[in-house]
Parts: sequence; C-alpha cells; structure tokens
Amino acid sequence: MEDWDLLKVLLFFTCSVHLSGADTHSLEFQYIMLTPQYTGFPEFTAVGLLDGKQFMSYSSSARRLIPKDWIKNSNDKKYWKTESENMQGYHDDFNNMFTKIKNQFDLSRGHTLQRMYGCESDDDVITRRYDHYGFDGEDFISLNVENGTWTAVKPQAEILKHNWKSNGYITYWKNFLKHKCVDWLKTFVTVEKKVRPKTSLFQKEASSPEVVCHATGFFPKSMTISWKKDGEDVHKDMDLRETLPNQDGSFQKRSSLKVSAEELQKHIYTCVIEHSSLEKGLVLPVSERRILRDGGQIGIIVGVVVTLLVLVAVVVAGILIWKKKNSEFKSVPPRDSSEEDSFLNTS
Repeated sequence: MEDWDLLKVLLFFTCSVHLSGADTHSLEFQYIMLTPQYTGFPEFTAVGLLDGKQFMSYSSSARRLIPKDWIKNSNDKKYWKTESENMQGYHDDFNNMFTKIKNQFDLSRGHTLQRMYGCESDDDVITRRYDHYGFDGEDFISLNVENGTWTAVKPQAEILKHNWKSNGYITYWKNFLKHKCVDWLKTFVTVEKKVRPKTSLFQKEASSPEVVCHATGFFPKSMTISWKKDGEDVHKDMDLRETLPNQDGSFQKRSSLKVSAEELQKHIYTCVIEHSSLEKGLVLPVSERRILRDGGQIGIIVGVVVTLLVLVAVVVAGILIWKKKNSEFKSVPPRDSSEEDSFLNTS
C-alpha cells in the first residue's frame, strides 16, 4: 500500500449521524496498527471517545494510557494505572492479530489493521453495541454482540474466527460490551463537562432571503436548533446542517431559514437553541439579527475551515478509519501529545 492508498483508507466523518436528544451518549474506542513501511507514524495508536470527544489516548511509543484532564479525576490513579496495563495487553493482542493477518498478504507492501468498538445509549437505554475490524481500509470481521458470533467478511479473517472460538475471546468482548462498556459510559457521562454555546443570528445582506442561526463552542455534541413563527413550529424552508467539530474539542452547528422580507415584517420569527448545558432553550428573535457586509462569509466558511484543520490533524496523528456503507462511525480527534505527562507514574 502506497502513501496515497494510506490516505484513501482515512474516512473522516464530521457527523455521520446526528443524535438530537440531550440524554443520548456514546462511548467508542478506535485502534490502528501500521506496518513499518509507514515511517513517521506510531506503530499502534488507540483513542477513546466520549460523545465524540477524545478522553484518552495510548500509543506504542508511550506504552501507557493518558486520560484528558477533564476526565482523569473521575477515578483515582490506581484505576487509570490498571486500565493503562490493560491497554498494553490489548496492544500486544492487536499486534499478534496483525502478524497473523498480514502474513497472508504481500509483505513487501504496507498494511493497516483497524478496530472500532463501543456502545451507545438514549435516555439511559442501551441502543447499540458493536465491534468491527477493518484491514487496509475494508471491512474484515465483525461481532454480533447478541448471539456472540463473528462474521468474517474476508477469507483471511477465518483464521481469527477459528482462534477466537477456542480461546474465550468472543465471551470476553461480548461481556465487555454488555457490561463494562455500559458501566463506563454511565460513569463518564456524570463527569462530562458541559459548555454553553455561543450564538449568533444573521443575514449575509439585507436583501438575502436566508436567515442563519449559528451556535458554536458547545459540549457535548448533541444539540437541537429549531424555528418558530408567531410561537408555532416551522417545518418548511429550513436547512439544518450537520454538527462540526472545533479544534478545542467543542462543536458548532447552524440552521438556515428561507423567509421573505414581507414575511419578516408581518410575523415574529425566532430561532430556538436547546442544549444540555442550558436550563431552558435560548430564544433568539430574528428581528435582532445582524446584517453582514461584503458577502457575510463569517460563520458560513468556518465549518469548512475547521473540518480541513481537523482532517490534517487526524492524518498527522496517524488515525485511520475504513469506509463502511451506512456507517454510524465518528471521526477521531487528533491526539494532543502535550498531554503525555507523568500522571500515571506512581511513587
């Protein structure tokens, strides 16, 4: 696999599926293993994502789990040290899998092994558990959590399927997804930092038929933006855009409403923003909107720029995600190497 093929493996989703309930949460782990042909990248990298935001990282160079500041106080040092040791074991197991798989392919070329697993909840009800592997950017093998069986997508995956049946691997990860993943999700959500959105309401110019309602800097990801006309919900001529990540781990979202100047004069229009950081929805009167000059590109191009910046950061971090049709997988935020402190070192 050449460098260009490596980039094709990367699938960056800014928002594959937007879940709009304040009580919707997700916990996901993503692994990537690379052959030595890819110089400049860690051999193995893992990240943990809570509601799409990175809360921990691990790499083959550091050989220890590094929690983010906002979550590491949710448990004591002993807890994180134990999980760091567990991650070292996952790293070794993943490396052994990679060796068995790549030996069936052309070893003169570079290869990648990816894994995504986790759980999701809605109103405290677990709605999804999954465990998927990919090889060189294509689906490889996946676990049916309910019946505890593996589906080998590629013939080369049969060797793993056979080994996992005999060594208890299936039972371990089935129990992990049904119990430990759920317990972690409930625990971590209680310490999740909530950040209020910064909001704006504007038109590009006075003659523009489109009013834009924009929110940024909020966390967690889930947010609802709606419109009202004289106090009644508006369902037509509105465009709700996908949620985009900011570089600091927060998110942004916008919605636009097409409405004529005559309608704005006759009726009272408002934008309503609902988020878990707010005690009640924010109501922004359209009559107080700003009129931007010179095309009013502020707020319109921010999402595109942020997306490109995050994409570059992800490539540098060496996190790759394979393309999966009808996927609900999310993007991997860049790992902050400055946080590789001595938190886990005990005296």
